[in-house]
Amino acid sequence: MNILLAMDCDDVEEAKLCKINDVVKWAMLVVEEGQVVEILFADKREDFEPIAETVVVCDDNEYVWPFIEEQMQVLVAHTQRYIDDIVEAYLFKELHDLAY
Repeated sequence: MNILLAMDCDDVEEAKLCKINDVVKWAMLVVEEGQVVEILFADKREDFEPIAETVVVCDDNEYVWPFIEEQMQVLVAHTQRYIDDIVEAYLFKELHDLAY
């Protein structure tokens, strides 16, 4: 499973989830069997290969149609901002579906 995140920097410990319009770096989390096996950073989300199956955004008001058109699952992290918190919430199914 590949999860895409819009982050404010590329420091794994300090990076926080931010609005898509404010993205500094995109992060791709590679999750296998409930474990993060790799965290990649890129300037553009198109730089990742293969593309992510899921994108996590910070609120329901994000412009996510490009992700929906690419048939990506969109999840919302209302309170989680750091990578570890987002991964934990994802694994325990605590992230929310997008409210239209």
